[in-house]
Amino acid sequence: MKKLFVTMTLMMVFGSLGYGQKMTTEQTLMKMEQEMADAIVKGDMSVYDKYSADNSVFTDPGGMMMTKAQSLAMFKSGDLKLESIKMDNMKVQMFGNTAVVTYTSMDKGTYKGRDISGEYRWTDVFVKTGGKWKLVAGQGTPIMKQ
Repeated sequence: MKKLFVTMTLMMVFGSLGYGQKMTTEQTLMKMEQEMADAIVKGDMSVYDKYSADNSVFTDPGGMMMTKAQSLAMFKSGDLKLESIKMDNMKVQMFGNTAVVTYTSMDKGTYKGRDISGEYRWTDVFVKTGGKWKLVAGQGTPIMKQ
């Protein structure tokens, strides 16, 4: 009984140390990336709008460069429809108030009715401004099968 009491007490003490801790910057950025991907699949562009700087630029896997407004319009028009985005191998590199997030994704979707499903490598650049992290640039590249 005494062992059980000691074990339970230790679990409560050490378990509570992690409770309420703030996420690291890396965890915050990874969470933002996942939230954006989840929202895009749902067709909810408010998350992308919230996390992207007004002057952000995005280069799609086909090489087309778009502003934030153009990116939002593409999703809202229904031209780009993503059924699923499975992200993997996410890494965050910090450079002061700038962060570079890289990851791969397995996407299933269409662009203007054409199947674009496949594996992609992404590089996103975030800058901390006004106390908030904002996506300022993104680049997607298809991973070719060998």
